[in-house]
Amino acid sequence: MEENRHPILDVVNRPMQFAYENGIEVTHVEPGLARGVLRAGPKSINPHGMIHGGAMAALADTVGGCCACSAGQSCVTANSTMEFLRPAQGDLFCEAVPKKLGQRLSVIQVVITDAEGKTVATGTFTFFMLKPEGKIE
Repeated sequence: MEENRHPILDVVNRPMQFAYENGIEVTHVEPGLARGVLRAGPKSINPHGMIHGGAMAALADTVGGCCACSAGQSCVTANSTMEFLRPAQGDLFCEAVPKKLGQRLSVIQVVITDAEGKTVATGTFTFFMLKPEGKIE
């Protein structure tokens, strides 16, 4: 059985894109759900040897944006908040689901977990939905 691959995966996961170049891979997108992983490396850590909050925010923004765009539109981030709940090391996993999918604004909830399944951060992202001519191709 052939898996139905969402076209946004080919855009965000290709070389020279921000996510790819920063160790982020979006692994799953379907309408109303997106998942991704941060493959932590030496460029992902802060001076304390933990994953940098900016790396976690980039993971959340990338996966959240894919969730907002999962029905076929394009978007840009309008606002975000993050709650960093505990220090993290190693690869991190993000899941994004909508609180509201709108024609102009979409609000997405993200949860980031570590390899043990512990929640290390959560966030809420608001995306401005672009008109069809702004579609990612």
